[in-house]
Amino acid sequence: MAHAVAARPTGATLYTPEQFERRQQSVWTLVQGILAPLQFLVFLVSLVLVLRYVITGDGYGVATVSIVIKTGFLYTIMVTGAIWEKVVFGQYLFAPAFFWEDVFSFVVIALHSAYIAMLWQGVWAPDTLMAVALAAYAAYVVNAGQFLWKLRQARLDRERHA
Repeated sequence: MAHAVAARPTGATLYTPEQFERRQQSVWTLVQGILAPLQFLVFLVSLVLVLRYVITGDGYGVATVSIVIKTGFLYTIMVTGAIWEKVVFGQYLFAPAFFWEDVFSFVVIALHSAYIAMLWQGVWAPDTLMAVALAAYAAYVVNAGQFLWKLRQARLDRERHA
């Protein structure tokens, strides 16, 4: 996998022409384009509910349900994103163009999964669970920023070659 972490040369495009064409033709591009903003909306609602619980002590149940829903969206976007990456780049994960985004996605998934496992165990204090959820959400924000940066790069590539 050493090739996957190689730095991209300055001025290099995110996609080869063939990859760009596969990206444009894939239904998975549309799926990602729909799921990503939906997941962000679910995240924002959940974040408000979690912060409400942390600040006031009210609404633990609804905050918990919102975190579980957010985690479901995360798993869904990860699976569909891996399929998209396979279609566009020929491998399910860690394509050179998205290597670090995929690496950090696993951090996000690990934190969300830790929350779900801890919730399922039923022995953790609500404040501990909410702290894990907030850590997962902070990691999600970083990861979302990574993907937004790549989206911007793709637009600049498209403009440069238009």
